[in-house]
Amino acid sequence: MSRDSTAKILTVAFLLCVICSILVSAAAVGLSERQQRNKAAEKKKNILMAAGLYDEDMSLDEQFSTIQTRIVDLQSGEFSSDYDVASFDSRVAAREPETRFVIPEGQDLAGIKAHSRYQDVYMVMDGDALQQMILPVYGKGLWSTMYGFISLDADMTTVVGFAFYEHGETPGLGGEIDNPNWKNLWPGKRIYDDQGKTRIEVVKGTVDRGSANAIYQVDGLSGATLTARGVGNLLQYWMGQNGYRLLLAKLKQEGVKQ
Repeated sequence: MSRDSTAKILTVAFLLCVICSILVSAAAVGLSERQQRNKAAEKKKNILMAAGLYDEDMSLDEQFSTIQTRIVDLQSGEFSSDYDVASFDSRVAAREPETRFVIPEGQDLAGIKAHSRYQDVYMVMDGDALQQMILPVYGKGLWSTMYGFISLDADMTTVVGFAFYEHGETPGLGGEIDNPNWKNLWPGKRIYDDQGKTRIEVVKGTVDRGSANAIYQVDGLSGATLTARGVGNLLQYWMGQNGYRLLLAKLKQEGVKQ
């Protein structure tokens, strides 16, 4: 076969593609277990950070030993034992017909259309006493879906910490949701008022510290009004009736049931 023949060029190209495909596939399979471990470790780190418990000098497993993972049925507010907490993935469950909850028209404040009926939640325990409840939340910003964790005190309304771990908002604008100074505005804010109404909001501009509503309000983000509005909207949704309201009300009234 001539060195410059079309057949030889195509043969070499084909063999090269096959070899490269085999190498890429082998690498993907060989690294999948490590990737899953890294993904799990990163999730634990973000949960701990939301609760204000992360210590880079300690192992994640040691720090996570006081945190109990449970699966909650959002429609009943009850914990469910139907799923394995180690393998449950709410993003996968959101696509499955039997676990998918389609948000009714006019109620989709977070702009996500649907989510899993079941969610994994995380409880910081001191013996049998619940210290913090850490809840996954997500919703649309300006350019992306923003994923985060919010941690509530034992009263089920006071914010301990709030942090996003995945988003695609504009650096320097909407990306300021990662700014430690902005995240430090959240601790001590309250989700609900004394009547149980969801009051938390991100205001445009700065909060009037002398206002009676200041306890429910957080400063907006300069130049990122739509991202800030998205943060407020997703909290309104997830702290509402289709989100964690039933769970939080039951925990406040009845405590943790093993």
